[in-house]
Amino acid sequence: MADDGIDCRYCHTSVEVSQRAGLPPTHTCMTCHSQLWTGAGVLEPVRKSLLTGKPIHWQRVAQLPDYVQFDHSIHIDRGVACVECHGRIDRMPLTWRAKPFQMQFCLNCHRDPAPHLRPPELVTRMEPLGWSEERRRAYGERVMRAHRIDPKTLDNCEICHR
Repeated sequence: MADDGIDCRYCHTSVEVSQRAGLPPTHTCMTCHSQLWTGAGVLEPVRKSLLTGKPIHWQRVAQLPDYVQFDHSIHIDRGVACVECHGRIDRMPLTWRAKPFQMQFCLNCHRDPAPHLRPPELVTRMEPLGWSEERRRAYGERVMRAHRIDPKTLDNCEICHR
């Protein structure tokens, strides 16, 4: 099962400009689901929301504790792909938490961001780029230099805990 190639930003419209990715309003869901999986039971809350005008109460799967600050827009701008934290969403018929979202998970990336970076125009691409490990690292190191990203400063507690 796949997502028919829908870009993450179609549903998560504020991911490039806000701390939060945003959750889609019902009419966004129904743009596709008025034609795909129209009778699926799992979509009953979406159909009900459209009928009643009451917003969908989303069950969050990527919840961070209140004391953790995370800004989607800066990660997207620097080239951290959605798949790095959220896994292969395109292969999930129902979204689940694919990565641990524990402090060590974030610190591992902050201490060595280079292999996790890709060109910003490819951040919503789910499949691997097909780049060798050396090419990924070289690209990431160029981005880090260009943006003056110093891993020694990225594991400062105040980066995420404010």
